[in-house]
Amino acid sequence: MITPNQLLLEALEKRWKTFLAELKRCRAEFSNEAVHDLRVALRRLLSLIQLLNSVEPRPRLRKLSRALKIQLDEFDDLRDTQVMLAEISETIHDLPGLEPLQRHLERREKRLLKDLRKKLSKLDLKETARRIRKTHDALTAETKTEWDAPLLQSVDDAFQIVRQRLTLVDSSQPATIHRVRVAFKKFRYMVEIIHPLLEGFPEANLKRMNEYQTLMGEIQDMDVLLQTLTEVEPASLPNPQPVRRHYESRHTDAISAYLQVKDILAAFWRASPEEPFPWEKTP
Repeated sequence: MITPNQLLLEALEKRWKTFLAELKRCRAEFSNEAVHDLRVALRRLLSLIQLLNSVEPRPRLRKLSRALKIQLDEFDDLRDTQVMLAEISETIHDLPGLEPLQRHLERREKRLLKDLRKKLSKLDLKETARRIRKTHDALTAETKTEWDAPLLQSVDDAFQIVRQRLTLVDSSQPATIHRVRVAFKKFRYMVEIIHPLLEGFPEANLKRMNEYQTLMGEIQDMDVLLQTLTEVEPASLPNPQPVRRHYESRHTDAISAYLQVKDILAAFWRASPEEPFPWEKTP
């Protein structure tokens, strides 16, 4: 089995290399697919740096994490806009009243793509690359062999935050579900990195965790769309009620779908360091 140090080194090398390749590709062709793949590569690199910093906090790692997070945040508005456009394209035949919102979002997408392309063309990675090299050198020189315990402790801590927030979920307050989603994403990304170290870990859990997160993401997407409806000029949307009712119903359904399965969270990790993992328990 791979050692924790080897795992972290290989993950750092692979994720940094992938990020640079996707950035180069995005600068060259700048398609929606290239932008999406760059965002995914950046998110995966950031999640690794955040894990390293949670295991052994270092000013270098905090600064690197902050810089990568700022870069990732540049994609947020564009991602939300494109998700809404994709949703509208599937619904507009049944709800022609969506056309003003579609035009509004297409104008926004065009502006955001132009802004992002300009920012990516000017993105200077010298300082980021220097910190990545120092992190790689530090991992290479690391003599500590007992990485398992601190890595697992970091994931345990992240999972406890998810569990605590889950107890506070209120179906009438979607923001409480969003807080679970934010914490769960951090936990899930950690598990994606370290799962090769876990004996007997069911690979199917990676897909199940993604599906669990997606259920919460659909609630957030409906929240954003309903908020965006208020931004459209009233004169452009003379009869917004059918559209609003449609997405309010979708929003309610998304919340109900998540609430029905929210407690399967317990299948993804142990409740405490003293307990076995769920997949280790005998039926």
